[in-house]
Amino acid sequence: MKKKLGIIITVFFITLALLIAVTFNVMLSEKEQVFFIYFILVMVMVITTVRLFRWLKSNVMIPMEKLGESISEVTNGNLDHILDQDSDDELGEICQGFEDLRIKLKENRDSRSQLERENKELIGNISHDLKTPITAIKGYAEGILDGVVTTPQQQEKYVRTIYNKADDMARLIDELAYYTKIDTNRIPYKFEKVSPVEFFYDCVEDVGLDLESKGIVFTNEENVSDRDIVIADVEQLAKVVNNIVNNAVKYMDKTPGRICIRLLDDGDFVRFEIEDNGKGIDAADLPNIFDRFYRTDTSRSSNTGGSGIGLSIAKKIIEDHGGKIWAASKAGVGSTFIFILRKYQETEMNDE
Repeated sequence: MKKKLGIIITVFFITLALLIAVTFNVMLSEKEQVFFIYFILVMVMVITTVRLFRWLKSNVMIPMEKLGESISEVTNGNLDHILDQDSDDELGEICQGFEDLRIKLKENRDSRSQLERENKELIGNISHDLKTPITAIKGYAEGILDGVVTTPQQQEKYVRTIYNKADDMARLIDELAYYTKIDTNRIPYKFEKVSPVEFFYDCVEDVGLDLESKGIVFTNEENVSDRDIVIADVEQLAKVVNNIVNNAVKYMDKTPGRICIRLLDDGDFVRFEIEDNGKGIDAADLPNIFDRFYRTDTSRSSNTGGSGIGLSIAKKIIEDHGGKIWAASKAGVGSTFIFILRKYQETEMNDE
């Protein structure tokens, strides 16, 4: 708009000068006409120069000064300095390109800082949570070595406790190793056609034995056709179930504790539900439970510890399978974790 206004004013003065020259041409002598023409030309040049300088200052010099200032700030590490330039010419495009670059650099810096904080938090969480089972293992082992255990029943109790604590340590270490894969998108998937019914009963068998040893009442329900198929990685899908079940056990606060796993038909999908009667999740925490490192229990007791990435791993795996995962819960009553996978259709392969 400013550029157009400057051109209009300049053209106006030139036109006015020509009109004056033509009007007074018959009234002036030859010398006076030459002087008048030179005077008009000088005035036009002065006005044009002033307009050109003002245009250069507002459209070139000031933007270049702002661009130079922004380059200096970014060079010195200040990525919060905003380049305020709204012109739509070529220089404006250059300034906007630099501003886009600054924003991208800032996002990368913030993302890297967040990742560093998460890594430190992960290491701190696992270091803290490893101390509990290590201390317990040392204590029970010393009890056996010192002769405190005098009966086979006591010996079995001590050995079983040592085994359970070692299993907790193995799980934490496994989560740490798996975290490095999920963070770099290097999860080794091996997708294949899988019967959800067969997978379900394999999980029931594995999970049932473990929960029985922990004194938790375990039940299961299944209502899916044997002919239904899903495309999945059995090993990774089993990790999802185990992570959810381990989370339920971690926050179990009732005796007896109860966990039920269901496999249900849901139209074009198969639906897995894992329900428990644990402490439940507050409504304020529910939207965040699948976030990495999020912990609803900040007390970090030995019963509710953990790295805080089990459910985020489960979410990542299900989403990589093209499915969805969510949870419903009521504080003090219990929680239900649900994930769905699309049924495989033979026409999908034919279409490809």
